[in-house]
Amino acid sequence: MTDKIIVGVDGSDGGRRALRWAMEEAARTGQQLDVVTAWHWAGVQEMAPAVNGPQEQRHVAEEGQARDIATVRAELGSQLPVTQVLVQGTPAEALTDAARGARLLVLGSHGYGRLHHAVLGSVAEECIRLATCPVVVVPVSVAAAA
Repeated sequence: MTDKIIVGVDGSDGGRRALRWAMEEAARTGQQLDVVTAWHWAGVQEMAPAVNGPQEQRHVAEEGQARDIATVRAELGSQLPVTQVLVQGTPAEALTDAARGARLLVLGSHGYGRLHHAVLGSVAEECIRLATCPVVVVPVSVAAAA
């Protein structure tokens, strides 16, 4: 096991909550923090009509990840060093692969109800099933307490 925390970000409020929590935990414990964003090119223009190909899709994911990191650093007043990781693939596979051997995997919750999870599934739920390290899911209520 490494002294590394892995956090998944996807441009959502939940991802930024997870990043905030993970940055605070990494600063508190002196752990390395890897910020992981999964990107996937399905080749279907109707899914992302403004994106022209896989390299552009990767670039869009990279820019979004950098924005999330800058936003949370500004909120926390932190310059904690992080390692940015972009992985092509589905989110749950990318995150659990990146977290192999890590101390912790941190994810955000989107706060959807049971029906949404039953119909669409949940990256957090899949990561909990697949991960080989402890998983922290930062709930929506953390934002209200912050």
